[in-house]
Amino acid sequence: MGVKKEETNFFERVYEVAKQIPYGRVTSYGAIAKSLGAAKSARMVGWAMNACDGREDVPAHRVVNRKGILTGKHHFQGTNLMQQLLESEGVEVIESQIQDFDKIFWDPMTEL
Repeated sequence: MGVKKEETNFFERVYEVAKQIPYGRVTSYGAIAKSLGAAKSARMVGWAMNACDGREDVPAHRVVNRKGILTGKHHFQGTNLMQQLLESEGVEVIESQIQDFDKIFWDPMTEL
């Protein structure tokens, strides 16, 4: 069962949006999906983030769920790497949830 060509193209489009998330800001899987005209594909964006393991050009740690929870943290090496990467950018995280989420949320629909 391989990855379909359409999925590969979608994943690359997801990565292009994710690469533009500014340092110290975060967005959600759903916001990326919506910006790509695929509003119901938030889960597919999550799969794309999981599949980009090892690509240092894609800041997957800046993509969280719609409530600001680090739902993808188990896909990062080490137990707290996603949180540590965010905190190194000045993002406050308490119990796997981003603080002041509305304030640091980056919406690709309005920013791109």
